[in-house]
Amino acid sequence: MIDPDRIKNVPTSPGVYLFRDSAGQVLYVGKAASLKSRVRSYFNPTGHSIRTATMTAKAADVDWIVTDSELEAVMLESNLIKQYRPRFNIRLRDDKQFPYICVSVQEPFPRVFRVRRTRKDGARYFGPYANSGSLNETLSLLKKLFPYRSCDISIPDEAVSPDPVLARPCLEYFIKRCTAPCVRYVDRATYRETIGQVLLFLEGKHEQVLRDLRAKMRAHADGLNFEAAAHVRDQIQAVERSVERQKISAVGGGEYDVVGLAQGDRDASAQVFHIRNGRIVDRQHFLLDNPSEASEDEVLSAFLKQYYERAAKIPRQVLVSLDLAEREVLEAWLASLRGGPVVLVVPRRGEKRKLLEMVTENARQILEQAKQRWLSDREKISIALAELEAALALPAQPKRIECFDISTIQGASTVASMVVFEDGRPKNSEYRRFRIQGSDQQDDFAAMREVIRRRFRRAVGAASTETNGHGGEDGWARVPDLVIVDGGKGQLSAALEGLAQAGAPNLKIVSLAKRHEEVFVPRRSAAILLPRESQGLYLLQRIRDEAHRFAVTYHRQVRGRRAQVSVLDGFRGIGPVRRRALIKTFGSVKGLREASVEEIAAVPGLNPAMAASLKRYLAE
Repeated sequence: MIDPDRIKNVPTSPGVYLFRDSAGQVLYVGKAASLKSRVRSYFNPTGHSIRTATMTAKAADVDWIVTDSELEAVMLESNLIKQYRPRFNIRLRDDKQFPYICVSVQEPFPRVFRVRRTRKDGARYFGPYANSGSLNETLSLLKKLFPYRSCDISIPDEAVSPDPVLARPCLEYFIKRCTAPCVRYVDRATYRETIGQVLLFLEGKHEQVLRDLRAKMRAHADGLNFEAAAHVRDQIQAVERSVERQKISAVGGGEYDVVGLAQGDRDASAQVFHIRNGRIVDRQHFLLDNPSEASEDEVLSAFLKQYYERAAKIPRQVLVSLDLAEREVLEAWLASLRGGPVVLVVPRRGEKRKLLEMVTENARQILEQAKQRWLSDREKISIALAELEAALALPAQPKRIECFDISTIQGASTVASMVVFEDGRPKNSEYRRFRIQGSDQQDDFAAMREVIRRRFRRAVGAASTETNGHGGEDGWARVPDLVIVDGGKGQLSAALEGLAQAGAPNLKIVSLAKRHEEVFVPRRSAAILLPRESQGLYLLQRIRDEAHRFAVTYHRQVRGRRAQVSVLDGFRGIGPVRRRALIKTFGSVKGLREASVEEIAAVPGLNPAMAASLKRYLAE
């Protein structure tokens, strides 16, 4: 624990604070407008997340650095996080050095190549790129479109004679991937025109690239140099194909970035779309560590600081999903990096809002793919199952795990889901869905009791059928090694009652409460808290999230069908057969509303008069 007198001595000035453990290692770096108020808040007796409580429990000392302003504190905080990589800070995963594209415009004959850090050497830098793969794809495309040199030969200015050893160009010249400035097959001015096109392309100014190339093609044609004109024509077509294939239209003109965020239990994903001249010219995705129990505001702020601190170019406008608490200081910090004003904008409606939602969905998909990659890692799954065996006192590693979740909104159309994981991986063929009896009542405990009773009564019945030699239902007959229910002690007690009613009281069962990821087991009052970095906890979370996803998907289907039926039920003359025909033809009540009277009348069983009457009814 930190000495209370040490905390009393913290100044009220703005600055950066560092929590250290007993070995002197930095656990956490933060910034504050008032260091004293911020540091003291960590030691209030209540209101902290497990992550914060764990960090303060491990902290043995606190250091601070006073700054003149909160803006300076933001800059210093970013540098210290990059230097120390503290365990409890939200940070970009594998962020030691992201790659960039460098165009060495300060050289007589510039090169285009990849680097791991930017320098103030007069070169132009583009990035950072999320990984080497996306950067290599960009370099490969540039090389096909523009014949620049990729060698590292030192080529002096044209005033100096070329090296006599370089009597002929290399292979890249003959496959039209270089114009061979090393042997003076191209002069400096012409070569730098090519580099200018590379820069325009990387900046997203594709239309200007095409205009310049078309003018060049016309000049060659007017000079009767048809072979050169044909070569430029092929280059134009290649640029058009690449733009058409890789870039999609955005909203309006101008330059801005769109940042979408998706947050999971232990990690998060951020997606950045770069809009230049009204087109999406590039996108990057990043995974972040340590976002557990952090707010979306905190995670998004941490990402913006770490990403733009190393960005080669910052636009005037950045679209984000929420109005950040430290928006003003972030805008001032970004403006200092850019050398001009920067605004963080939260689009509320319109096309930009739709674009932000698309970017956020991309971030969610990336996070889901990261989870799937984890599930394909046999070693991690083996560790996770071993941890669950030890923590839950199971007789062996749980080969088959079943998880149950309830989905309802104010008691309407209550449903339940059952998902199955075998050897740590989902077995989709044995997922099950349940409609809860009396599903319009708000009683999650009763719903959990019912679904557990129904599922394991089927298991007991199937086992009995097999004993009598009549065969059984594989999916229902197989009994899990571990049952998980989503919720706390109340859901666990209801599930135990369901097991007893089904005649299967001896199954191993636990509940997982989402707020603090507490694991409750029968006949034990205190919850089990698995370490936040535990692979076993991550597997439990993954199974719980899959059960929740499956339940919510089914609930939406049931609710949607019910809404469609309830609207059409109020119209006299539309029975079950006609109702099914209408929904089959138009897909939904919304599609039916948008249809014309003639289209509705064309549905079997309806006539123009009934179609007109139905159209008026739906409009009302």
